[in-house]
Amino acid sequence: MVFGLLVGTIISADATDEPYKAQIDALSKAMEKYKDYKIAVRDLYLSTVGCVHYSGEKMPGHMEYPKGAMGVHFVNLTIRGAPDPMKPNILIYEPVGKELQLVAVEWLVPLTPKTKKRPSLFGRPFDGPMEGHEPLIPKSYVHYDLHAWLFKDNPNGMFSPTNPKVSCEGYNFSLLEMPTKMMHGP
Repeated sequence: MVFGLLVGTIISADATDEPYKAQIDALSKAMEKYKDYKIAVRDLYLSTVGCVHYSGEKMPGHMEYPKGAMGVHFVNLTIRGAPDPMKPNILIYEPVGKELQLVAVEWLVPLTPKTKKRPSLFGRPFDGPMEGHEPLIPKSYVHYDLHAWLFKDNPNGMFSPTNPKVSCEGYNFSLLEMPTKMMHGP
């Protein structure tokens, strides 16, 4: 079961994304305003401060994160319910010098007793379910997530959880995280 989950995260995002190109382009256009992080904050996307990155270490029973970074997550707790392709609840920024550059968006969906199937968007199943990403999200927050690298090319594919071209190097609040434990769910 875990093997099947991991394979889906590594496959590149080429031909399978083609039917969703117009939708992904519309999402990119809608998210452009958030290149200015201050507008994101005004729209209630709040910074987690830490710049998350992974060593690429593989651990049995844990999510596989290729070596690279996610970046600094700005979370909007007012966006709830089924994932909306035009309203990601997380914006991801890369610290570059003294600036933050928008690189990706993410949808995070909690696993609840009402969850009947794994969420998906753009023909892609979400990764998970997995424990929360400590120290920023408690382990008890079991969830699914999906990343989309709209503003920074990712050699691992648009929907890979990490991007080797994103860096937390030199950022005061860099967090090297361990792979997250996979959990049972639909």
